[in-house]
Amino acid sequence: MAQAAIRPCRAEDCRQVVRLIRELAEFENLSDQVKISDQEFCEDGFGKDPFYKCLVAEVPPECCSQDGHTIVGYGLYFFTYSTWKGRNVYMEDLYVMPEFRGKGIGKKLMSAIAQIGLEQGCTQMRFAALDWNRSAIAFYLRQGAVDLTATEGWHCFRFEADAMQGLVVGEPGSHQGSTPV
Repeated sequence: MAQAAIRPCRAEDCRQVVRLIRELAEFENLSDQVKISDQEFCEDGFGKDPFYKCLVAEVPPECCSQDGHTIVGYGLYFFTYSTWKGRNVYMEDLYVMPEFRGKGIGKKLMSAIAQIGLEQGCTQMRFAALDWNRSAIAFYLRQGAVDLTATEGWHCFRFEADAMQGLVVGEPGSHQGSTPV
């Protein structure tokens, strides 16, 4: 099999990246949570004020997937800021189709995101992994990542839109999934 080329995602790739996002969600048993459309994804990444950046892994047509796909992986990232460390790059997703795993594609995608972060003056690359995805955690640790949950006790949180609305109107904790503090 030929090597996968890592390149920036283009607007015309968005449909294929959303396909991969759905595959990732299925792998994580969270398919019901994917609500983004191809059009929204494209607008969010290629509109006036992009919210994310993305790299894709592409193989030549003669090495396509069983279903005929040449875009076989992606790494989605954006920039954040740490008040302690300064510029950060956050890797939201790193995904490679199962039939292309074990060929160094994920490492190439992650390394390319790290390189972009360094070029932008980032001091850290952050990301999250599900606690049951032991192979991914082992992969990240082998690459030199630090598990902040284990070493520093950090927990990641999020507010869904209804909880955000509760905060705005001054009724936090009254929405589904919220816990009063």
